[in-house]
Amino acid sequence: MIVVTVLRSLAFNIIYLTWTAVLGVLYLPLLAVPRPVLVGATKLWLAGLRAAAWHVAGVRYRIEGLENLPAGPAIIAAKHQSAWDTFLFHGLLADPAYVLKRELFRIPLVGWYIKAVGMIGIDRSAGASALKAMLRACGAALADERQVIIFPEGTRTAPGESVAYHPGVAALYQRFPDIPLVPVALNSGRAWGRKAFLKHPGVVTVRILPPMEPGLDRRRFLTTLRTRVEEAVTALPDPRHAPQSKPRDSARAA
Repeated sequence: MIVVTVLRSLAFNIIYLTWTAVLGVLYLPLLAVPRPVLVGATKLWLAGLRAAAWHVAGVRYRIEGLENLPAGPAIIAAKHQSAWDTFLFHGLLADPAYVLKRELFRIPLVGWYIKAVGMIGIDRSAGASALKAMLRACGAALADERQVIIFPEGTRTAPGESVAYHPGVAALYQRFPDIPLVPVALNSGRAWGRKAFLKHPGVVTVRILPPMEPGLDRRRFLTTLRTRVEEAVTALPDPRHAPQSKPRDSARAA
């Protein structure tokens, strides 16, 4: 079985690199067109990666709680365990804007598109000015009816690991009290580990939780958000032992 997993993981990596390189070159003219065109192209690229993960590596997924996703602008505070998580939200949301480290903009080809499609790059060494810049950029994205994706821990964490939630998510909650803030729990790291070559076949569960209630003070908000997300993550089944029947609620993210 491990030999099969190795071969499937290798095949996925080859497809990932080839698909990304080919589209990266073909998409170059799109850097000069209106951003919505590039958003559609990005959705195609990421749909191809999700399909390869599903059909080649065997990393399938199910979405629970789609009814908790509001129409229009929203702030999505998601657990982050795997690179797979970054493929997901363009299949669930109309026009997501990830909050990410600005260094990613420097990656050849991919970084150019990340910036051009309207992701929000943060200079994490800039301190308080970075937070102000993030709030301005997120405010502009929300005003354009986009959905802001933020990983409150600031980095990928291994299954069973939890670090302090950064104050940026609390700042968003307080600055934009009329915008729903939706927590998301997932267990992708048990199938696709952080910086791991092997992708273990299984069914990742993405559980979208009800929006946070408005009006909490900063400390209570962070405590409540972290408790809800971490408890939900702990309750999720191991994807490697999940039934291999076609997952429910997956059509919208296909």
